[in-house]
Amino acid sequence: MPHTTPPLPDHEELVSRLLADVPLLADTPDHLLQVVNVLESYGLVLDAYSRNLVYQGQTQLLNPFPTLRFFHEGFSLQRLWSHWIGDRINFEYAEYCQKAMFWHGTGGLDAYLDSDPFQTVCDRIIRLKARRDPLLALVNGLFPGFAPEAIRSLTTIYALGLFWRVMSDMFVDLARRYRIGEVACVNDVVHHIRDGLVAAAANPITYEVQVGGETIWILPPEAGLTFLVDVAVPYVEAVFFRGMPFLGTVSYNAQAQQISPDQSSFRYGALYADPLPSMGAGIPPSLCMQDMYRHLPDELSRWYDSHGRGQADVHVQICISFQKSMFCVTNAAIAGTMPHPLNVQDPESQAANHAYASAWAERLMGTRRDALL
Repeated sequence: MPHTTPPLPDHEELVSRLLADVPLLADTPDHLLQVVNVLESYGLVLDAYSRNLVYQGQTQLLNPFPTLRFFHEGFSLQRLWSHWIGDRINFEYAEYCQKAMFWHGTGGLDAYLDSDPFQTVCDRIIRLKARRDPLLALVNGLFPGFAPEAIRSLTTIYALGLFWRVMSDMFVDLARRYRIGEVACVNDVVHHIRDGLVAAAANPITYEVQVGGETIWILPPEAGLTFLVDVAVPYVEAVFFRGMPFLGTVSYNAQAQQISPDQSSFRYGALYADPLPSMGAGIPPSLCMQDMYRHLPDELSRWYDSHGRGQADVHVQICISFQKSMFCVTNAAIAGTMPHPLNVQDPESQAANHAYASAWAERLMGTRRDALL
């Protein structure tokens, strides 16, 4: 009998799954093995990403030449040599994610970065730093928007570091629960991530720095910024859905019109990505795949030996598994931000849930739904 590929889930099927607490990703043993293990490796990588981004936020404020920003573990000649030959974590991928999040600028964090209180803090920091930094004083006089933009960017770097701290711990704990039998299906994975996001939802996102012997709040507690709505959801929007086109894959020439002028219509995020260019020059996720390869659990490495082309295309296989895991994270984020509990009986609340699920399903229709099969 010829093998038939099941049809891709359509809009109504996606809505039905979201409202029925059925995972978007087919709940199979192979998917469970891939998702848990690839998220464990990703969690270990995120640990390094998080530590580095927080370090940058604490030490690189208005540093015109941040050449040592990746040495959060301390500088040594051995680490410098390892950095030069590529025997290290590729923090450039973390910066790609930060740039996407900063450029697309959605959510409460971005709104605060455009507020008057934030601009006031920027002016104060610049005055204090410029007293001992003639280069900053000169640049700020010539280009008054440059330094505030640099502070905005570093603030996003620090906030992303805080976000990844939570996600790293969550993914490593997922693997622990999997190995003791508490996570036994894909839906358990979605529930674990959903519950983790909800538990951390109200965590405050704050940021203070030391400048000229003074403590200055860049993101003060009274700004009311929190983990889920102000950082996590904007991250999903920027990195999972919109993203940025990779250099060498499309033309950045405006006359070629290969890139939409409307950022909200971008479809370059992780859920749209074609895994085949993985390890291609200039493709940032290739760096992330290499980082995860260095931390790949034995169970998943053995699974790859008998799938695809074995270790010959392991980076592509990691990319495919990673995309599946990102559908689970997206699934969990949608479930965690549903307007009302799924078992609500009130018709108006049910209608609100349906509208919310339908809006997400519409966006998911353009993604690589074949990864869900």
